[in-house]
Amino acid sequence: MSFSFISSGKLIEYLDNGRFICGYVTDSQPKRVRLLNQNGREVNLPVSRIVHCSQASAPGAADRESLIRLLQDTTEKRHTLMQNIDLQMLWELACEESTDTFDPHFLTELMFGQVADDDRVSAFLRSVFKDKLFFKYREGKIQVHSPEKVEQLRLQQEREARKQEVVAQGSRLLKRIDQQESGAEPFSETEDEVLTILQEYYLHGSEADRAEMAREILKEAGFTKPHDPYHLLIKAGVWPRNVNLPLLKHNLPISFSTEARQQAEAILQYGSDSLFNDPARVDLTRLNTMTIDGATTLDFDDALSIEEQKGNYLVGVHISDVAHYVRPGDPLFQEALQRGTSLYFPEGQIPMLPRHLSQGVCSLIQGETRATLSHLILLSPEAEVLKTQIVPSIIRVARRLTYEDADTMIDSDPDLRLFNMLRKKLQQRRIEAGALLLPFPDVNIYVDPQGKAHVSLGKTDTPARTIISEMMILANTEAARFVSDRMAPGLFRSQGRITKRFVQGDDDDLFLNTMQRKHLPRSELTTEARPHSGLGVGFYTTVTSPIRRLLDLVMQHQINHLVRRRSTCFTEDMCKDFTSIISRTVATANNVKQQRHRYWLLKYLEERKDSYMDALVIETGPKRVNLLLTDIIMDIDLPATRMPLPEPGNHVKVRPVKVDPLDNSVRFDW
Repeated sequence: MSFSFISSGKLIEYLDNGRFICGYVTDSQPKRVRLLNQNGREVNLPVSRIVHCSQASAPGAADRESLIRLLQDTTEKRHTLMQNIDLQMLWELACEESTDTFDPHFLTELMFGQVADDDRVSAFLRSVFKDKLFFKYREGKIQVHSPEKVEQLRLQQEREARKQEVVAQGSRLLKRIDQQESGAEPFSETEDEVLTILQEYYLHGSEADRAEMAREILKEAGFTKPHDPYHLLIKAGVWPRNVNLPLLKHNLPISFSTEARQQAEAILQYGSDSLFNDPARVDLTRLNTMTIDGATTLDFDDALSIEEQKGNYLVGVHISDVAHYVRPGDPLFQEALQRGTSLYFPEGQIPMLPRHLSQGVCSLIQGETRATLSHLILLSPEAEVLKTQIVPSIIRVARRLTYEDADTMIDSDPDLRLFNMLRKKLQQRRIEAGALLLPFPDVNIYVDPQGKAHVSLGKTDTPARTIISEMMILANTEAARFVSDRMAPGLFRSQGRITKRFVQGDDDDLFLNTMQRKHLPRSELTTEARPHSGLGVGFYTTVTSPIRRLLDLVMQHQINHLVRRRSTCFTEDMCKDFTSIISRTVATANNVKQQRHRYWLLKYLEERKDSYMDALVIETGPKRVNLLLTDIIMDIDLPATRMPLPEPGNHVKVRPVKVDPLDNSVRFDW
């Protein structure tokens, strides 16, 4: 506010932390005044901070105490006058005027209906600063808010009042949760809102919509540690212990839409008899088909059959015909687009398609009639592909074998013996074409009912597992060739030339295989077929898991249309769109899967803190040494402080000294 020269003896008012303070001017300069305020403090104040100055000088006072009492009495009197001010009524009157800017004295007289003395003007200004809804003080003048502005401010005030109510209730709730041994239910509507705010904040930090409110609630309740929200939400029963945080952070879909569930339930009503009414679908129920999977597998995508034909071998790779049930534009297809893949965690599975399908009508269950897309591949005794036919078919799985079953039967069962002979030759053909097998142990994590992690390693190159991998590579290669030969667009996997080789073919050395994996070119997803150097094939796609992978489902639709001599299901542009969707969704899913896998490995290490473990030295540098924990196949780094530094390929002992699964951190020592 611009004031003319303020002389000594004047009463002035200024703002201090939003509060009006009354003062008595003891000395005055053009730009600053010295004063004694109502709290007995002497202040050197810039003139620009003065909001109100009395017109008349105050009556002379004999001593300091009398001045302070005068200031306090004046403040009290002005507070009392504020009770007679109705800003809304005054605002309604001011709105009728032709201007929106007024002198404070004019509005004070309009309010009180009499001459505006110093006390009444001050009371009015105090009211304007206290309730900012109707008027705004600016450079000594009063601006009248428009009705639209008043409504906007009113909504802001309501939101702020609601926020403060939520903060207060939230603080009380968190204290109650903390003090109780078990859940603090039932929760009111506001308390449920608080718990939602807390979840969002813990998952997304400052990016959460109501991060500031979450921080206020936690601060008010006295919780300042980073993981306090996590422990409170578990104690409240909102999250289970060991909740899958990466899954929640990435907001991946867990449940299915009502429309998708309804479609899945409707599919169950189809029955299998209608399959035989399709003239293009070949009845192959006579074949002795088998599935070979893990003992806990519930969704069976593929089955195998084999027959001798004039000294050659007709291999049947029968893939569940998911495309028969899940079609572009359907709610179920939309769900598959959102997910991209099924997710498997130590504690459970999140399927790409509802379990009605993935573990029901689409799963190749022993003894059940199922729709399939059969890849019938005629191989010579040397495993050379002589002929390939892909047909819509009907099969009935005769045998359900586990990998362990198949391994024990491989020498005695005629079909398995043939498959084993062919898989060796197929594998050797790929090795001669430059393929790298790179066998790596499977890390199997079992979480017991108490939430304790148990880790075991499984061989991935047993005869039975290798039979399955070779037959799937064979079917995927021939499917890629089938689409490419017809000049049709599709989704193809490729990998550029391997420039640095540490292994040749089937080397089974953990150190060399680890080094080779670190120096593999990235695989690509394209709409035209290209070589895949790591697999040693000229064409490659994946069609063998349409229950659990969107890519396979898309390719199955494309192949289905081609074998039925229809126009392609998807255009080149549509396939390009699929590559973007699949790359994004699968990258996110893999990221979540890897983070969750690491969480359980850290939980396992937490139980073994300060215990020595075996580690394989992979690479050494001037500052860090990269190692592989051989018991759990986990990459770690240690400072290069051990002298002499161990050579790559050597085995050493290390121990975890600090493990925090929630922080995703672990520190090892030599």
